[in-house]
Amino acid sequence: MKNKQRMYQTMLMAATTIALIGSHHANATEGGGSIYPNGAENYMVGAVPPPGVYVLEYLSGYNASQLRDNSGNQVPVNFNLNVTAAATRAIWVTDQTLLGGQLAFHLIAPLVNLGVSVNGSGQTKSGLGDITVGSALAYHASENLHYLFAVDMNAPTGEYRQGDMANLGRNYWNIEPLFSMTYVQASGFNADVKAMYDINGINKATNYRSGQELHADYALGWGFGNRLVAGVGGYVYQQVSDDTQAGNTVLSNRGRAFSIGPSVKYDNGKGWFITARYSKEFSVENRPEGSGFNVKMILPF
Repeated sequence: MKNKQRMYQTMLMAATTIALIGSHHANATEGGGSIYPNGAENYMVGAVPPPGVYVLEYLSGYNASQLRDNSGNQVPVNFNLNVTAAATRAIWVTDQTLLGGQLAFHLIAPLVNLGVSVNGSGQTKSGLGDITVGSALAYHASENLHYLFAVDMNAPTGEYRQGDMANLGRNYWNIEPLFSMTYVQASGFNADVKAMYDINGINKATNYRSGQELHADYALGWGFGNRLVAGVGGYVYQQVSDDTQAGNTVLSNRGRAFSIGPSVKYDNGKGWFITARYSKEFSVENRPEGSGFNVKMILPF
């Protein structure tokens, strides 16, 4: 009976996945979701543009049909998860400096469509997900090397109903300090990384606190001198502390995953660029295993 109960809990955790600014995939935190959409970022993640207002559009899709347990083995259930998202990100890069860095602010508002089915039972929801606000200090070490330090705050604005298989929001606050770096060349090696640490608040509806999470998006590529960069990208994810409920530790429930796939960027040389990536997940524990795509476009005003 306990094994059946645990399997059912695992299925529900996977079912409540969120998609945000790029895609939110399920993991071993409460309800199988995470505040940050792993794999959302790509090339140019650490390069802040000159002062001004900018709009970025993120499009993403994710599909999973397998669940992995604490040992990485497939859970024997009939499971399917589909998530699509379109997120708008507004960035204000000021002409002010602080601690030698360029001061910037941003806001992300995601629209999500989420569908899940488990052993013949399913649910679909669409609407606004959890909104992100944040500030950053950006540095330009050279023409090629750029980096930033930032803190994001994620607010529980998405719809949440306790007991639903699908929820568009996490129903808790989150603080996410991060570091991003970009090394860019028109001809030659290009590299990007965005490393994040998630500190999750308590879901007051369930008295559940998801564990802290360490994760990073990455992209490696080669510039061909014609404004095109091609290579690989994805993300790495590791939950680094246990979940708790009502103050009690939830054991054998930490998520882990790695993804990789082809990644490209095209820059028109006038402030507009687009990146695209398809990636597949590997080495997964305590979460669904699937694949997805991410597209990012910047539109300067």
